[in-house]
Amino acid sequence: MSSFKRVVVTGMAGITSLGSDWPSIASAFRAGRSGIRYMSEWDRYADLNTRLGGPVDDFQAPSHWTRKQMRSMGRVSRLSVRAAELALAQAGLSDDASIRDGRMGVACGSSTGSTDEVKAFGNMLLNGSADGLNANSYVRMMPHTTAANISIFFGLKGRLIPTSSACTSGSQGIGFAYEAIKFGRLPMMLAGGAEELCPTEAMVFDALYATSLKNDTPQLSPRPYDSGRDGLVIGEAAGMLVLEELEHAKARGATIYAEIVGFGCNADGQHTTRPEQATMRGAMELALADANLPPSAIGYVNGHGTATEQGDIAETQATSSLFGTQMPLSSQKSYLGHTLGACGALESWFSIEMLNSDRYLPTLNLVDIDPRCGELDYLRGEDRVISNEYVMNNNFAFGGVNTSLIFRRWA
Repeated sequence: MSSFKRVVVTGMAGITSLGSDWPSIASAFRAGRSGIRYMSEWDRYADLNTRLGGPVDDFQAPSHWTRKQMRSMGRVSRLSVRAAELALAQAGLSDDASIRDGRMGVACGSSTGSTDEVKAFGNMLLNGSADGLNANSYVRMMPHTTAANISIFFGLKGRLIPTSSACTSGSQGIGFAYEAIKFGRLPMMLAGGAEELCPTEAMVFDALYATSLKNDTPQLSPRPYDSGRDGLVIGEAAGMLVLEELEHAKARGATIYAEIVGFGCNADGQHTTRPEQATMRGAMELALADANLPPSAIGYVNGHGTATEQGDIAETQATSSLFGTQMPLSSQKSYLGHTLGACGALESWFSIEMLNSDRYLPTLNLVDIDPRCGELDYLRGEDRVISNEYVMNNNFAFGGVNTSLIFRRWA
């Protein structure tokens, strides 16, 4: 065990519908403000029932980015590269030559590449026209567009690990990056995920009868764990962490925000869209085993909390069966919607911020807990002051992918 490297977080950043820095996002959370709005842009899609989304309405590529740098980047890559840029700045590594000599890699993903390019290729298949297609179209659309563009933009020559696994893209990015450092393959990784908002993603869940139809009251949806929930809302975001081997971080005098001590990942192996309680619990147990911790060491669980009936019930039953009825739990998807590829990274960032401030966010819109959900200490109404050494962040994805990450307070 002693030969394993310890892995710490030295930078954290994200782009969300409620802001692009923690003070702005935290202020919105604490005011009970939601990033969800009515998407009039989707009114042209007659067969799409939901009109709710959580877009990043004010995102612009920074003025110092060149046209050449942006040629290969669709929106999802621009979001992820900007989040990476902010995370590197916080870590004090923006202009450090060490990130470009093979010592830093990237693990990142999204549910899909940029969809304007998907549309252009589809137009070719449907209408025989190559209008809108050029040498960069595939690069903007490809499943590993976020990881590749981050690597190229910053000149990273270490491992490139694409984690395009829908709602676990961000958490797998962090988990696989953590393992790469833990096992001594390289000392630094950028890790996370992103998603650009696209009506096709809303349609995916619409076809499953899993989207919220509270189109007239965007601020009241989604409602994770609530008996009045009626489905999820798609959001847009990017989240990135800088992970570093402990001694490497100490040697350069880096500020350390938390230590990653456990990662568990498994698959249901049964159904593409129906969550399985037993394997969800299994992923959490794998993370605890990796961290060499008993369940009682965890002081808070950041739930996946999609506000879908099957998902909410399965994950809370799994969590309650492992940790008991007193475990505090909440979900920030209630504020931002389900940001798919970004959510695992964002919720890890938020978990670390809550861990360091001793203030834990409630689930927005949680009024009447669904009695079918597992018995837990659901945070609602106001922030809860709790002092913890360890917190857990869980995410679960289509295809039966389950992830669990454990963060330790850095004293």
